[in-house]
Amino acid sequence: MGAFILRRLLQAIVVMVSVGFIAFLLFQYVGDPVLILLGQDATPDQIRQLRADLGLDQPFFVQFWHFLLNAVQGEFGLSLRQGAKVSRLLGERFPATFELALVAAALALLIGIPMGVYAALRRGSFLSQVFMTVSLLGVSLPTFLIGILLILIFSVWLGWLPSFGRGETVRIGWWSSGLFTLDGWLHMILPALTLAIFQLTLIMRLVRAEMLEVLRTDYIKFARARGLTDRAIHFGHALKNTLVPVMTITGLQLGGLIAFAIITETVFQWPGMGLLFIQAVTFADVPVMAAYLCLIALIFVVINLVVDLLYVVVDPRLRVAKAAGH
Repeated sequence: MGAFILRRLLQAIVVMVSVGFIAFLLFQYVGDPVLILLGQDATPDQIRQLRADLGLDQPFFVQFWHFLLNAVQGEFGLSLRQGAKVSRLLGERFPATFELALVAAALALLIGIPMGVYAALRRGSFLSQVFMTVSLLGVSLPTFLIGILLILIFSVWLGWLPSFGRGETVRIGWWSSGLFTLDGWLHMILPALTLAIFQLTLIMRLVRAEMLEVLRTDYIKFARARGLTDRAIHFGHALKNTLVPVMTITGLQLGGLIAFAIITETVFQWPGMGLLFIQAVTFADVPVMAAYLCLIALIFVVINLVVDLLYVVVDPRLRVAKAAGH
């Protein structure tokens, strides 16, 4: 297990250095930060002095090395648009994005897995056909359209739920949370549902397909021959083996929920990292863009490592293979 974790950590370092290099290139080719900071009326002496102060007059790889050292410490300089430290801006926005992604992932799992199991066990039923039809709509409709439709129905027509913002929050140290207030939950429902629908339908279809595949295997037939009940077969044997590939998708999708909540946060004006990134792109705020890329890459790397470790816990065949040295 130690060697496995070490191998994964080395792979993670390679990935993070590669992403860091791509993020660093943004500083080289997306506008000139010196001209953005000083303006068009700056004199050549002022430009030369600021380049020296920022280290932009040094060779390319020296600049990249300093960038990596600062990135490891979580420092990406100052936002060109807001004049504040990028790490502070991301720290303020991260709780909103993380909670939104967490609630969306919980909805996708709690609804998608039971729907997928039901659709597999009751393949020809009317409700199963309804689930499959709804899943096609969820996969096909773009996220922004789903968000706009939910706002139209529940905010404009019915007036039940707020259409933008995060609502009332509670501060716990540096973390601001909307999960401890009713107003926060009311503001959470629509964006979380919008973000969860695609993941929910994806998980449902995956669970259904994997469940049908597992139910056709020999060990399930053997379990039936032993006289085990359908409940024990379906939930004690089939579902557990079905969840192994689902874990991969769920892990990657959690990272995807955080990374690609940009559209949902823009539609609902949710004050998270996605909205901050969109604003940074609009104003060519390169330090914020670079920091966002590195943070998202780190989240994906950590989630992949956790999923790989969970494989060994869930699937005993992997433990046997590792013990045998394969």
